Amino acid sequence: MFESIFNAKDPLAALLGEWAATLNEWSVIFRLALAFLFAALIGCERARKRHSAGVRTFILVSVGASSAMLLDMFCIGSGTLTFPLLSAAALIGAAILASNSLLFSSKNQIKGLTTSVALWASAFLGLMCGAGFYTAALTLFVLLILCLSVLPGAEKFLKDKSNHFEIHLELKSRSDLYDFITTLRKIGMKIDDIEANPAYLNSGLAVYTISITITKETLKKYKSHDALIEALSTLDYVSFIGEII
Repeated sequence: MFESIFNAKDPLAALLGEWAATLNEWSVIFRLALAFLFAALIGCERARKRHSAGVRTFILVSVGASSAMLLDMFCIGSGTLTFPLLSAAALIGAAILASNSLLFSSKNQIKGLTTSVALWASAFLGLMCGAGFYTAALTLFVLLILCLSVLPGAEKFLKDKSNHFEIHLELKSRSDLYDFITTLRKIGMKIDDIEANPAYLNSGLAVYTISITITKETLKKYKSHDALIEALSTLDYVSFIGEII
């Protein structure tokens, strides 16, 4: 058995007993199982919302990182390594994997950014479990779950209160853009920027990304972004309209 190279006194390790604070057969199994469990719960939350990275991906990243940390600790304890090389490699690999899960849609939206960062954070979660930092791992897990499950509602509320937002607009004809801009100005909105979307050049549609500022006080107080977009979608020449989040 090898003593942990990190001698910080973890409260949960002290509560579990000496076996949990040192490297032995049971602590290795426990640490891998903990990395598995935490990642599975985070992956379930992402899969429930139908995001690109699911349960298995999160588990593999977390358990892989935990295994790398355990191997580093064994090698450092035996004198084979002098620094955690495998853990650093695992973290870099997780960052590359997370970046590859990003998707760029034709509506100028980046899809999967939150899931990508959560995947990267799961690698840290695995490293903490592998190192025997149970309290830090549990704290990070709770914070990740809160961030992924609770904060989206608060974030949407704050964004809905903002006077600035962007929309993806599909018009039936380029000539309809003037009428759309005129309508926005009449109801109390200012156009900050208009950008034509080149992805739809040969589609027969006129597609734009438009930045808008709400200037009319009544709109600021009583109309949410969803309500404004729903009202604009009823215009005859609008094929599709949606907020870019």
